[in-house]
Amino acid sequence: MTTLLHISDLHFGKPFLPDVAKAVLRQSGELRPDVVVVSGDFTQRARAEQFRQAAEFIGKLDTPVVVTPGNHDVPFYRFWERFLTPYNNYRHYISKDLDTVTETAGLVIVALNSSRRFTLTNGRIRRSQLDFASRAFEKADPSLVRIVVTHHHLAPPPGFERTNVMPYARRALRRFTELDVNLILAGHMHSAYVGNSLDFFPGDLERRGIVIVQCGTTTSRRGRGRERQRNTLNVIRIEGGVIRVAHHAWMADLNKFMPISEHYFPGGAKQYFDGSSGPGSVSELL
Repeated sequence: MTTLLHISDLHFGKPFLPDVAKAVLRQSGELRPDVVVVSGDFTQRARAEQFRQAAEFIGKLDTPVVVTPGNHDVPFYRFWERFLTPYNNYRHYISKDLDTVTETAGLVIVALNSSRRFTLTNGRIRRSQLDFASRAFEKADPSLVRIVVTHHHLAPPPGFERTNVMPYARRALRRFTELDVNLILAGHMHSAYVGNSLDFFPGDLERRGIVIVQCGTTTSRRGRGRERQRNTLNVIRIEGGVIRVAHHAWMADLNKFMPISEHYFPGGAKQYFDGSSGPGSVSELL
């Protein structure tokens, strides 16, 4: 069994919650995941000191870490940096590469930078990045579980159905479907969603869904929607083609993250449905 810890939207800076971050490190040590994925927004304002603190946090995880930048990791008010050197601090403290490929523990994980210097909040995945993903997955052993990581969301979480998803989301999902991607991880909305691409983009995606897991904000006070003033993370276990997602929320009185729902996808993303079937099996424990 492969275990993956998914955290997101840390927001080192004013919104950051140090006690919650300590719990993440403690519980990660207890869980001993094969890999940790951080799906963007390490900082609140992309300042060097905020990135330094984020890098120190990541270094304490003591396990392979996959990262991708978020829109808050690009300078907001320092417009000259935003336009000329938007990723200087990110490259220096977090990762010199913006698009990455990681093979570990039976997984091949492609992280794509969806943040952009000319947009304040929304993002985009370019065709060149889809080509990057294609090359990575085509080179990978077919037996590996295929995962894509972005910061911006390809599907809206509950309560945000009228919110625009990433531009050209259907184009990206079509390519990921062709590449037999099993799982997509994202953040950005500060409200979680666990489901299937067929929930939002049926029809021309050949009726084969991709499991989508979005994380809320793990260590900041900026939760939104039904996760307002909440902190969340996901523990994902993969075995024999089955994907299990346990969505955890911070319980201050217990000083730890506890599971509040579990989601079970038999056969992972490679599920084919007839016209009467639904897009996945989900067991809610709420």
